Amino acid sequence: MILFDARIGNEPGYKHLHLQNGLIHRIAEKREELQPGNDEQVIELDGARVLPGFINSHDHLDFNCYPQLGNRIYEDYTAWGKDIHSANAAVIKEIEMIPPALRIKWGLYKNLLGGFTTVVNHGKKLPVSDELIHVYQDCDCLHSPAFEKNWRSKLNLPFRKKKTVVMHMGEGTNAVAHEEISRVIKANFFRRKITAVHGVAMDEQQAAGLHALVWCPSSNFFLLGKTAAVNQLKQVVPVLFGTDSTLTASWAAADHFADALGSDMVTATELLDMLTENAAKSWELRQKGSISEGMDADLLIKSGTDIFEKEPFEMVIVSGEARVINESEADRLNRLQANAFDRIILNGQPLLVKKGITSLAEEVMSYYPGLHLPFEINGQVNA
Repeated sequence: MILFDARIGNEPGYKHLHLQNGLIHRIAEKREELQPGNDEQVIELDGARVLPGFINSHDHLDFNCYPQLGNRIYEDYTAWGKDIHSANAAVIKEIEMIPPALRIKWGLYKNLLGGFTTVVNHGKKLPVSDELIHVYQDCDCLHSPAFEKNWRSKLNLPFRKKKTVVMHMGEGTNAVAHEEISRVIKANFFRRKITAVHGVAMDEQQAAGLHALVWCPSSNFFLLGKTAAVNQLKQVVPVLFGTDSTLTASWAAADHFADALGSDMVTATELLDMLTENAAKSWELRQKGSISEGMDADLLIKSGTDIFEKEPFEMVIVSGEARVINESEADRLNRLQANAFDRIILNGQPLLVKKGITSLAEEVMSYYPGLHLPFEINGQVNA
């Protein structure tokens, strides 16, 4: 695939990218330096921006068929968990009847449509056999101090010292939530790298003892009415960005970005770093997070200046393959296999999405008719 007349991030002028074997093979200054091969896909971008694919640093892929469950603002996650299992037991039981493979794939499509080309799954390792995007699971996931049995011994397994530990902690606004962060740090005898998720009750001294913090503002606001003080914490610990699942947050990535920017604790540039370079560095994804020769060809195409606006990306490219295309941009491609895509309407925009999303929606709804469908299924692909 060749991308002509691209603006890379905020760099001046146009560049031309050759994607090959899932990598950014070459970035050329002049069009004539790149000659398309036989049947090679060519995309005329006409000055549209090219960004690194986003990295979602926290999701539970198999929990994205849930509606948001919560009946009030809670002091901490333990009070929330107890309440929903009492008040919403019927809904939880119904969704658990959906086969895990369908729930996982639904979570993958959620991330793809949001511009996430890589997602860090939290929980037990999932069998992801048909990856629409990259799934990172090479870490030790502990749920939380309250819900993970024997978390201290699991934290201190000597033969796992090189693995990053990922753990919900400080997910609350009370003293208990604050103190559990200190308990985890104090119990880390082998000084393992700990990435905390949420950290709403975290202070700067605690943050300094951690490898990274994953910030999930939408989930925090929904459950707790408050989020982590990242305007302060970002000074002492790398901050990454996560969506969490639809159990506590919106399906739409744009809603998460709006909550982050609306908090006035980060700038758009800082948010972009949390989604790209910061995340790639923290998870040691050396082939991701930036655009240069030799990096993975996971890219987002966006016209205009506001990359976090509600409208979907014009194109999401994963491993050098266009997997989401705004229908209005389809004529930029020199060839398009219509049978490889489904057509949906998202936020009023017609999108061509890697085939499978419409049949998946129908199959999930056969088990759970109450599924929130965040897009319209509309017509056939025109090519």
